Amino acid sequence: MASVDRNNKMLLDLVRQPGNNTCADCGIPEPDWASYTLGIFVCLNCSGIHRNLSDISKVKSIRLDFWDDSLVQFMRERGNSSAKAIYEKCVPAFFYRPQHKDYLFESTLWKKGKDNKQFLKRSFLLSRKDFTLRYFIKEDSKLPKAVISMKDFNAVFQPEKISHAHGLQISYMHDKRTRNLFVYHEKGQVIVSLFNALRATRLAYLQKKHPTLQDNDLVPQITGHCLKEGYMEKTGPTQRESFKKRWFTLCSMNRKLLYFKSPLDATELGAVFIGTESHSYSASESSGRSTRGGRWHCGVTLHTPDREFVFMCEQEQEQKEWLEAFRKVISQPMTSEDYASKTLWLSITAFQ
Repeated sequence: MASVDRNNKMLLDLVRQPGNNTCADCGIPEPDWASYTLGIFVCLNCSGIHRNLSDISKVKSIRLDFWDDSLVQFMRERGNSSAKAIYEKCVPAFFYRPQHKDYLFESTLWKKGKDNKQFLKRSFLLSRKDFTLRYFIKEDSKLPKAVISMKDFNAVFQPEKISHAHGLQISYMHDKRTRNLFVYHEKGQVIVSLFNALRATRLAYLQKKHPTLQDNDLVPQITGHCLKEGYMEKTGPTQRESFKKRWFTLCSMNRKLLYFKSPLDATELGAVFIGTESHSYSASESSGRSTRGGRWHCGVTLHTPDREFVFMCEQEQEQKEWLEAFRKVISQPMTSEDYASKTLWLSITAFQ
């Protein structure tokens, strides 16, 4: 025990020395882990990355783990400064050195599979350096399954939809369509930390994109709840097709009505951009019984310059709520981002 205490004390003395007193990788002060194969002191977050490089680096806690005399001697001989002189000797001057603020969140979450209802463990990494959220199939995966940009991004708590108290829905653009990720964690604190970190990263992205705007102007653009979600029946573009039950989501942030086959679908089946009344957009109540397979008869018609979209709600209350939601979006003035979004939507839309 005396040897254990002595060795840990020697490591604590070493980590206080100049060069060793910051993480060798990200520079954060007071590292409390070390790679005993490279001879460097690193922080807890960076030690997790080293664990995925087990062929190169092996790590231990300098406070909690047992250290042999030979390993302590190696750490004494090497240290951060000496190790960098060896391993970073040929690193070009223009290479970016990661900072501890680059990664705001790293954890394993339960994520719903794209094509099935099963939730599987996936590793997530949020970077403020390039404003991205990455997720990996396995903890030791070298390449991410997806790289999600903060450009067209939203996150919202969805405990009822996901059927978990700590459920979160993440939405982003992929191949010019909205893609949804549904995740949860057993601990509410973890999912709340992720949500706040996502909002912080999204705000940083908006601040860089709009350097002249104040935070008060940017905060409403960070994330937002949808105005209305639920099932409606829809018909096709000629209005002669059979009515089919679909899940719809209306968001005021991007002025789009999205539809899916079911609430937990990963990718939208189609979208409608909703402009203002001055651009010939309106919503009205429609009546009459559907004779093309529809079971619901409380109608809503969304009028656009190019087409009328006819939907059927199950109850009058749902009909009223959808009308109010449509009219709220239509009443909002369009921003420059809205005009850009409309142009993009017109080039790719395929709402059937």
